Amino acid sequence: MPHHMTVDEIHNLAKSILMKHGCSAGHADAVAETVSAAERDHAHSHGLFRIPGYVESLTAGVVDGNAMPKLNELTPIIQQVDGKNCFAPLALKVGKDALVGAAKKFGMAAMPLIGVHHFSALWKETEMFAEEGLVAIAFTAYMPTVAPAGGTKPFYGTNPMSFAWPRKNGLPMVFDQASAAMAKGEVMLAERDGHNLPAGVGITHDGKPTTDPSEVLKGCILPFGGYKGASIALMIELLVGPLIGEMSSVEAGKRHGRTGGPPQGGELVIAFDPEKFGNRNGWADDGESLFESLLSIEGTRLPGARRQSHREISLQSGVDVNEGLMEQLNKLLES
Repeated sequence: MPHHMTVDEIHNLAKSILMKHGCSAGHADAVAETVSAAERDHAHSHGLFRIPGYVESLTAGVVDGNAMPKLNELTPIIQQVDGKNCFAPLALKVGKDALVGAAKKFGMAAMPLIGVHHFSALWKETEMFAEEGLVAIAFTAYMPTVAPAGGTKPFYGTNPMSFAWPRKNGLPMVFDQASAAMAKGEVMLAERDGHNLPAGVGITHDGKPTTDPSEVLKGCILPFGGYKGASIALMIELLVGPLIGEMSSVEAGKRHGRTGGPPQGGELVIAFDPEKFGNRNGWADDGESLFESLLSIEGTRLPGARRQSHREISLQSGVDVNEGLMEQLNKLLES
């Protein structure tokens, strides 16, 4: 039977486990916020399911649980955060106000994150800036998981991107998607729950098509849309690797090896102040008109709408947590 928990209970459980295994209170709280938000929105692949990986990174010494990220102003509109080997949510909290301030002063600004370990939902990281009235886009990479177009061996990370658009009445419009046919976390959940994958998601280690998630994890995931997704994956590699002085997915994979949890890598967040792009008085209404036109087509919904509908229900009624996962988490809490 699933274990029923409130969102606050999920947050407290995640924080307690992380502190038990070497995270400072502030570091653990930042990660727990992303974990509980993912569970709240039914993005389970980035919720409590990730906690064992976080713990493995801490116990292996890959991540510094007491890291103190440093904010560096490279230029007035480029606010870099050196995570000093922390989990990414902490670095984002350190740099948030600087990015918001720079974007509102100059119209746009960027925040490269280096020396971080990213293992969380990217949509939460753009949504926090949309809640400040900014348009935001973010990119990050991972270890080699996705085959390049025409290839049969892992080369790119799943390399997600997220975009957030603020709305004056209601939650921001936010999407978060991998450049792969499916996020690795979803493949892992399918393996855990005994589900097959849709055709076209991945291939075996010798390049044969398969719907078996276990075989895909031994082989690789395919890019979405063939060469189109692969080109976007390459763009993201360049943005969060060479551009900002961090490792590519291939380099991260070689350094990280088989250690569990997230490898060190980079992230890039870019924020725009919609008040300063020539449509000061109309951008919000024009955006709403576009949304209305889209929703007038039968069968459509805004990106992220299903996740946001889960949010309201979860805050009122709580969330069911997989029984096997709950047993694993309790062991981590007691160990």
